[in-house]
Amino acid sequence: MSEDQKPDDADRDVTPEERFAASEADSPVSAVREPTTADQTIYAKTPKSAAKSAASETGEIFKTIVFALLIAMVLRIFLFQPFTIPSASMEPNLYEGDYIVVTKWSYGFSKHSIPFSPPLFDGRILGSAPKRGDIVVFKLPRDNKTDFIKRVIGLPGDRVQMIANKLYINDRPVQDVLVSRREIEDIFGPRPVSEVRETLPEGKSFMTQDFGPGNDLDDTPVYEVPVGHYFMMGDNRDNSIDSRVEQSSGVGMVPAENLVGKAQIILFSWKPGSSLWNPVSWFNVRLNRFFNVLH
Repeated sequence: MSEDQKPDDADRDVTPEERFAASEADSPVSAVREPTTADQTIYAKTPKSAAKSAASETGEIFKTIVFALLIAMVLRIFLFQPFTIPSASMEPNLYEGDYIVVTKWSYGFSKHSIPFSPPLFDGRILGSAPKRGDIVVFKLPRDNKTDFIKRVIGLPGDRVQMIANKLYINDRPVQDVLVSRREIEDIFGPRPVSEVRETLPEGKSFMTQDFGPGNDLDDTPVYEVPVGHYFMMGDNRDNSIDSRVEQSSGVGMVPAENLVGKAQIILFSWKPGSSLWNPVSWFNVRLNRFFNVLH
């Protein structure tokens, strides 16, 4: 072929190597470029976005905690409240270290249903009267702060008295039956103790504990229960500061407004000296008292 007949570049065949090189040059994926001002702006904003995300997560955690506290507060005010028994005044039915649940709706709601008893209103909302024989948590009338637990013995208008170690309601002796005698050791040393089953006029029956005649509260004057008040006694009759002791140094008459709730069940029970903060004592429990319904 003469030089005049040589094909120009457009007419000649393209080798595979040339096709590959052309393809690589045209491909946007393989293109390499320097970061633009826009790219730098995006990169500069990334730490701020991370900070905003962290703040958002913190806010969500805070809201979750607030909602959880509100739910717990509603449950505590309107439904249930736990209490730990601090003394022996309700033996043999409640022992020191028993952990009980109180229902708040049983007698309606007062300012004492709310933590710290804020003076938001007087009286009770949706109130209903306790029955004789109920075990009740109430605020001590002389300070309206301290939680006490006793049994309702006298209703409004009742006359209550102890004569020779025997309980009288409205001038009639309460039926009682000796169940057992044993000896216990307390801060006063070894002492004989009797367990007596009492039956109230309406038929409610429960065990009481007594150290025998001759104790300070075995003979009392007649107590007349005012309207809107209740007369409370501990089941441990000779080891209970209750309505038999005047309000200035004891309990006196308990206003209906001071009722917190009705004790329903023992969830679990620790022996004295046990503590949540002392892991060694966690197994120092009374298993036979778990989930006992109170009567």
